[in-house]
Amino acid sequence: MKKILIINGHPNAASFNFGIADSYSKGAIASGAQVETITIAELQFNPNLQFGYQKRTELEPDLLDSWEKIKKADHLVWIHPVWWGGLPAITKGFIDRLFLPGMAFQYKENSVWWDKLLKGKTAHIITTLDQPGWYYRLFYGRPSVNQLKKSTLEFCGVKPVKVSYIGIIKGSGDFQREKWLQKVYDFGLRNK
Repeated sequence: MKKILIINGHPNAASFNFGIADSYSKGAIASGAQVETITIAELQFNPNLQFGYQKRTELEPDLLDSWEKIKKADHLVWIHPVWWGGLPAITKGFIDRLFLPGMAFQYKENSVWWDKLLKGKTAHIITTLDQPGWYYRLFYGRPSVNQLKKSTLEFCGVKPVKVSYIGIIKGSGDFQREKWLQKVYDFGLRNK
């Protein structure tokens, strides 16, 4: 049975991202997968990596629990909006605090290389936009995807990482949103 972890990075429970997370979860459960969820906005933690890597800040209980879920998962589904080209601050803080040396990766002594400690996992980034996905890729170079996919997940050994864009959210009606929710349900059903 595939173990799927949905990580919802939107800080507002009334957002469409919560509908996306729910729809993916329902599809994955229907496929027989084991599904867990992390809703970052509900966690109690300081998102500031106060000392960088110079001094370890003790992880709060919610972060320790989240890390256990990440370690157990086969497939990570990241759901978040794109704000100012990037991730919401709370999502970035979650990554800063958890994807640490010795946990997600390990620098090799006297080397520019590192060990990727999350090998064997796959991921799917589902991101909402207020512009077409092609426009975000072509004109902005998709900075949130580069950050999460390349500079975080693949850096730590997660591969392959699929990316799906949902949008234009702003001004979308019920009919379009239902189509997107069905698409995401199908992703869950296929464990993508």
